Parts: sequence; C-alpha cells; structure tokens
Amino acid sequence: ELVQRHPSLAFAVLEKEQELAHHQSGHNSGVIHSGIYYTPGSLKAKLCVEGAALCYEYCERKGIPYKRCGKLIVAVEHDEIPRLKALYERGLQNNVPGLKLIGAKEIQAKEPFCRGLMALDSPYTGIVNYKQVAQSYAEDFQEAGGTILTDFEVTNMEMAKESSSGSEDGLKYPVVIRNSKGEEIYCRHIVTCAGLYSDRLSEISGCSPEPRIVPFRGDYLVLKPEKCYMVKGNIYPVPNPRFPFLGFHFTPRMDGSVWLGPNAVLAFKREGYKLFDFSAGDFFDAVLYSGLWKLVLRNLSYGLSEVYRACFLSAQVKELQKFIPEITINDVLRGPSGVRAQALDSDGNLVDDFVFDGGSGDIGSRILHVRNAPSPAATSSLAIAKMIADEAKQRFEL
Repeated sequence: ELVQRHPSLAFAVLEKEQELAHHQSGHNSGVIHSGIYYTPGSLKAKLCVEGAALCYEYCERKGIPYKRCGKLIVAVEHDEIPRLKALYERGLQNNVPGLKLIGAKEIQAKEPFCRGLMALDSPYTGIVNYKQVAQSYAEDFQEAGGTILTDFEVTNMEMAKESSSGSEDGLKYPVVIRNSKGEEIYCRHIVTCAGLYSDRLSEISGCSPEPRIVPFRGDYLVLKPEKCYMVKGNIYPVPNPRFPFLGFHFTPRMDGSVWLGPNAVLAFKREGYKLFDFSAGDFFDAVLYSGLWKLVLRNLSYGLSEVYRACFLSAQVKELQKFIPEITINDVLRGPSGVRAQALDSDGNLVDDFVFDGGSGDIGSRILHVRNAPSPAATSSLAIAKMIADEAKQRFEL
C-alpha cells in the first residue's frame, strides 16, 4: 500500500526469519472472518468487514484458491440463545452480509452431523491459506520496487551520528537500524508490525512497553482423514463473555483436513509451538507482569480447565461432542499449534482492539508501531494496510 502510494520513496521489509509468514500468519486457522463478534464502531469491526471484501477480491484477482464455506455459530443450551440473538444484532450493526438465525432442522440441512437448538448462519465466512496470501503480497511489493531482507533480526535503533555514513546520509536518513549480525540500514521512518515482539521493538525504539504481549499457545486436534466428511463448513460455539477466548471450533482447511480447537494456554516461549518449548527470558517476562496475574486470578477456573483439556484428549473430545455427538476419541489426532500475541494492559485486561501508536523524541516521532493486531488481522490485512498508509502519511508528512 505504501509503495504504491509513494513510488518515489524506497521501502524495505526487515524480517527476522529466513522466510515470510513463518509465525502467526503461517500458524493461524485460515478463516476469512465476516466481522460478527466485534464491538460496533471498533476498528476490528470496521476493518474486518472491509478487509474480508478486499481479501475475496484479491484472491479472485490473483488466482489464490479460497472457499466461501460459511460458518454456523451454534447454541446447544437454552441459556445461549439470548447471547446468539445479541450476536446476530451485533453482526447486523457491523454490516456483515447474509446473516440469518436458523433452527435445528436448518442446522442439520447445512451440517448433517451437527446438533443444536439454534444457529447464526454466516454464509460470507470463508477459508484460505494465509501463508500463500502473504507470499503473494511479497511478490506484489517486490514488483512495485520494494526490497525484502530476510534473516534480519532487528536488535537496535538509534539516531545516526552526524559523521556516520559520510554525514550526508546521516542527515538524509537519520535513523540507524542494526541487526543481530551488526549490519546497518539507514532510513527516515519505520513502521513496526512485529506480532509477538511488538512490545520489545517498541522498547528498543524508546517508546512505551505498554501494552505488553503475553503469548498464548493454541493446540489444535485434527479429524482423521476418513472422518472429515462430518464437517462441511466452520462450526463455532456461542462465545461466553465471561471468558477471554472463543472456545473450541471446527475449521475446514484448504487441503481438505479439518482442525478442531484451539485451546488457549500460557506459552512459556513467545514462539513456542511445542508443549515443552521454554525460554527463561520469555517466561519471566510474562510471570513477573502484574497484568498477567490479574487476568489469571479473574479466570482461574477457566484457565485450569484449559490446562486440563490440553493434557487429556478425552476432555477436548467431550467439548466437541456437544456439537457433533458421533465424534469419538478414535476419530481425532493431535495437530498443529499456533501462538497468539495477546496484548495485555497492567490491569489484566485483554486489549481487544487494534492499537497503532508512535512515541516522542527523535526516533519516536519517526516511528509507527502496530502494537496489537490479533485475529481478525489476517482477514483485515488489506484494510489495515490502508489505515497504516494513511497514518504514516499524516505522521511522517510523506
């Protein structure tokens, strides 16, 4: 978006890994969200609805395979029905296309193995491989003249000394970015979109460490291939507002597999996809943060049940049987995991909306941090890009 708007400027993407989309973008559920859940008027609501339309249009234009397989949010208990109806109203306020409430018979017509009292039918929800989408974005960027530098882990940012790089560069490109190998890039402005490291990059740049990032690992189960016929589209529970995460859902994938989950447990490493992945720095960073303890104490029973389910397959299957009673423990296998970069404030509140900010001082005024972009950020990416480009133009007077 930036390189298309400002073709006379030079742009580079600095990526810590050897490839793009190695973390959150390559480990997410692959759902193109329609925008039902988010608070009306919030950035999430606006950018998700706009972003989904742009995502479908982009995939169509680029020949990227996707499926508009729809989603049912299913009430299995009577006390969930008022919440389901409230979600329907919220979806209408957010201008989500095609929403309707359906009864038990219509649920079975759409999902023959699913049982429920009532469901919210969202035909606009789809699936795509976001790694493929991200790689296509990268090709667009490079074709427009952008440079991508992989294996470039940023460890330091500072203002250039007058004398460095022949003083003229020091004046024209006053910010120096260094990586872990001591290589340097001189530039005028920086936009950070660092996911699990957004708070640390902000600190490196001299900006605020808040909101802090606390990593939550989500483990998925997968249906055995011979049982995938049981699920046609996305099947989600009615979210409980008392708990911070959405709960177990059924997610068909572009490769024909079906993911079940995820749970949500504290990860002991920011990029720790395996149960026993551990980083002392990341662990102590999380557990010494008062905001995490406030969150844990408020959701203690929920947190313990998530840990229990993470350990015992039968407990996860029991959750799934509420929707598809025919599923047994023999039908599932342990699957992949993702790590969610959850922004948390010092009062222990999950920061729900997208957060964009900069700072003060020499570097702070030349930087724009994308601080919090959890789900539905992949769906919203093209809409977020427009917002970032608008913000960069205004802040940096491009």
